[in-house]
Amino acid sequence: MAARYMKTVLTPSVLEAETHYYGRTYPTFDNAPEVDDLRTEERNFIAQRDSFFMATVTEDGWPYLQHRGGPKGFLRTITPNRIGFADYGGNRQMISVGSIASNDRISLFLIDYPQRQRLKILGHAKVLDAREHPEMSEIMAPPGGHGSVPERYFVIDVLSYDWNCPKFITPRYTLEEMRDLIEADASMQS
Repeated sequence: MAARYMKTVLTPSVLEAETHYYGRTYPTFDNAPEVDDLRTEERNFIAQRDSFFMATVTEDGWPYLQHRGGPKGFLRTITPNRIGFADYGGNRQMISVGSIASNDRISLFLIDYPQRQRLKILGHAKVLDAREHPEMSEIMAPPGGHGSVPERYFVIDVLSYDWNCPKFITPRYTLEEMRDLIEADASMQS
């Protein structure tokens, strides 16, 4: 667990709830750094994801959760504390984009179902118009391309992260993962 993550989420109300229900609290992480760098482990995990969930907060204070998907590696690590992805035309509701314009706080939830691992990331996001930032194309292009022209880029300055326990993550597999498992099993039997 990264210290900055816990220092950020263990608010007075959370500590009060911990005391109420469990008679104790987590340590306060007073010596947490300003930012927790993404280590090689986190960067490799991010590079293998083909989807994640993204939470923002509307200007009225309502949480908004959205699924994002693309080819493996579409969520790019730019530096040890910056990640991002190219955004393409979709339902055109612009809820996340509008929310980030008024409140840049963001949370990402990444899951590896077969390995039963999950990574939570907290950060501050900005949205760049692709027409105004053509230099971002090369940095943010997903591996293997996308086939469409990006409309915008989400750039996230990572504050911290936390690995969650694997309990209750049901293993799920993509078609590609199933094919790999079947082929591996077939080659072992021959």
